[in-house]
Order: sequence, then C-alpha cells, then structure tokens
Amino acid sequence: MQARRLPRSASRDGDHRNAYQRDKARVLHSAAFRRLQAKTQVLGVGLSDFYRTRLTHSLEAAQIGTGITAQLCGKFPDIADTLAIDANLIETLCLAHDIGHPPFGHGGEVALHYMMYEHGGFEGNGQTFRIITQLEPYTAEHGMNLCRRSILGLVKYPNFIDTLTNATTYKKRPSSLRQVKADDWHPPKGLFRCDEPLFDWLLAPFSEADKDTFMKVNVHTHKHKKTRFKSFDCSIMELADDIAYGIHDLEDAIVMGMVNKQDFTHMVSVPLANLAIKGLSDILPALTDKLFSSLHHERKNAIGALVNSFITAIEIMQVEGFEHPLLAYNAKMPDKHHEALELFKQFVLKKVIRRPDVQLLEYKGQLVVMELFEAFSSDPERLLPENTQERWLKAQDTGNGMRVLSDYISGMTDEFASRLHGTLFSPKQGGVQDNFHV
Repeated sequence: MQARRLPRSASRDGDHRNAYQRDKARVLHSAAFRRLQAKTQVLGVGLSDFYRTRLTHSLEAAQIGTGITAQLCGKFPDIADTLAIDANLIETLCLAHDIGHPPFGHGGEVALHYMMYEHGGFEGNGQTFRIITQLEPYTAEHGMNLCRRSILGLVKYPNFIDTLTNATTYKKRPSSLRQVKADDWHPPKGLFRCDEPLFDWLLAPFSEADKDTFMKVNVHTHKHKKTRFKSFDCSIMELADDIAYGIHDLEDAIVMGMVNKQDFTHMVSVPLANLAIKGLSDILPALTDKLFSSLHHERKNAIGALVNSFITAIEIMQVEGFEHPLLAYNAKMPDKHHEALELFKQFVLKKVIRRPDVQLLEYKGQLVVMELFEAFSSDPERLLPENTQERWLKAQDTGNGMRVLSDYISGMTDEFASRLHGTLFSPKQGGVQDNFHV
C-alpha cells in the first residue's frame, strides 16, 4: 500500500524517513495547503485575526488525529499491529482533508456545483482527490504523488457524483444567478467521473468483491445517494475532523459573543445529561460554566476536557463483508458519544452557521464564485491566465474544459476571488491581477 503512481527515481543521502513522513512533508509544503490560511472555516476570513480558518482547523484536526492514533494503539495493540497504524499517516490525512474546498466555504461549493452541474458536478472532497493525484505541481502530472494508502485515507466517499446524484432533488434552474437557492443545489459527496482511472489504480490491490462492497451506497427517496464505507485510516481522520468542528470551532462563537450560555444549556447540556454518559454527562455542568467564563484559561481547560472525553471513547470495530484489513476495520465512537458530539455540531450549525449575518457572507461568496465562473466560461482564451489557458486548451480533446475552470476557481482564496471579482466587475477597480495561485 506504499506504492506510488510515479516510482521514486532519486534517493537522497541520509534521508531515513518512511513513506508517510515524506507524504506529510509534501502536504505541508504544498501551495494548496498554504491557501487554507485564507479560506473560510465557519466565520468569514478577514473579519478578525482570531477566527479559525481552514488551515487552523486542519492543524487542530491533525493534533486530534494523532491523539486518537495513540490511544487506539494503547487500547487495541494487536489490531494496531495488524493494521500497521502510523501517526504520521493519520496526521497527513488530517492536514490534507480540506485542501479541495473552494473559497467561501459551502457557499463556494454550492456555487461551483451549480455551474458544473452539466459537466460532472463539483464537491470539495472530490477536488481534494484531484489536487493530490494530479493538480499540485510537486510532479509534472501526478500531483503530490502520495503513496496509495495515503490517497485511500483521503477518499471519504468512494463512488462517483453521477452515480450518487438524485436529479429529483434539484429545482428548475432560475433565470438569474442571484436566485440560486443553496439548499436546492447541494452536491452529492463523491468523486468526479473524469478521475475514474486514478480511482481504479487506487483500488487495484483489493479483490473484486472488496471493490464492489466498498463502493456500495445507501439510496434515499428524496435525497442524493450516500456511500456506506471508508477505509480504516479515513475513519480516524473523519472522527478527528468532527471533533475539531464540534468542539474547537465552538470556541470562536463563544469568544465573539455569537452564542450564549442559556442556549447552550438548553440545546447541549440538558440533552447530553439525559444521555447519562459516564465521565461526560456528570462533568458537563462544570464544563459549561468554564466554557462561558470570562477567563481564557478556564475555557481552554473545558475545551481540552471535552476533546479528551471524545478521543478516549473511540474504539476499533470490525466491518462485515471485507477481506482486506484496511477495509475490514473502522475507528468508531460509541453510539451515545456520537449522539453527544452531534449535539455540539448541531449547535454550531443552528446558532452560528445559520445566523443571517453569516449566511449573508456565504451568499455573497456564492455569487462571487458563480459570476467568476460565468465570466471565464464566456471567453476562456481571453480571460484565463496563460498557464490555465494551456490546460483548458489541452482539455478540449477530452471535453473537460469546464473542469479546468472549476480547478482554477476552487483553488482561489477568499480574498483572491473577491479582488478578481472586483477587477472584472467594478468600474473603479482594475490593474494587473496576481494569478500566481495555480
């Protein structure tokens, strides 16, 4: 599982790193990773230096991921040996898991999916797969050229958008981009069909039965289909991501006064107490007081205690129907702890993300992305930067020109996209634009 599509041709004297340490370095030093510092996490980038960005969220997820790895190795040493769990691998996955997300958070994702609907769609995790396997210029054509196990760990949804799409969920396309309703155009979570050869290479070591099972989906009458399985390493990364989102991202909202203790008690503390989780429900009243304390160190202490309670609850479970151990095991949070974490995540969603002032920023970003796409697609050879023009012209042979446009726009930071939009559409803005982000 340490094979790479482009075999390593040059060895460096004195380099004793393993494959996953090399992969971590490639992620850390990539342009795609650096751009996360200027991409929205929950609150808009630029409103305050305090807010978490996609970059700080990824760093926190990586720290949580290594914590999960350590405790799983301690609790399940035999399985850990069988799976050859590696802390550097899990850290790599957590650092890289968001690099495919476009500017302006989910507003940008909906915008690109809407514009790409007839050209294969768009989804942030599918774009992560493209970046690590093709787009990041660590190699000429193979992206970061990560080893197979690292790539597998970053595939959260192992099927293709066209297979997962339930077309009945989409409404009639409005006459104006300003009338696009985000809830009507959420993408299914999966890979792009144009990347199927790379996915085939990724799954080559598995049996046909494992491949078929791995790609199975759940069907919902009025929703997109959803994939059912993920690899063991990916399950750890996803848990770390959820904990970082549910607990760490909550801190921003508390400090900025966007949420209050009364709502938190009603929506989180009381229902969590009813779950009667040993070591969590009984300490939550005291932790609630600390979370909303004016003393910074008390809030940090509460955040650390909450994160620890979720990390230490995680177990390794067997997944029926698989032969290969990387698919036959998953890290899993016990049901009650999962319900508890969902309370935190839903609180952040309802009281922070769904706030009208936050949604105004998301809508604004959504419009910026759609209008940039509309402009560039009108005359790519005139408006695109030269290196992107070359990729666009080359893609005409395979009919993937629009995918090149979505690659270009999704790689923008919030600020870059805003400035470029102003250059294109504001009469008072202009000048030579820095396009050195591709």
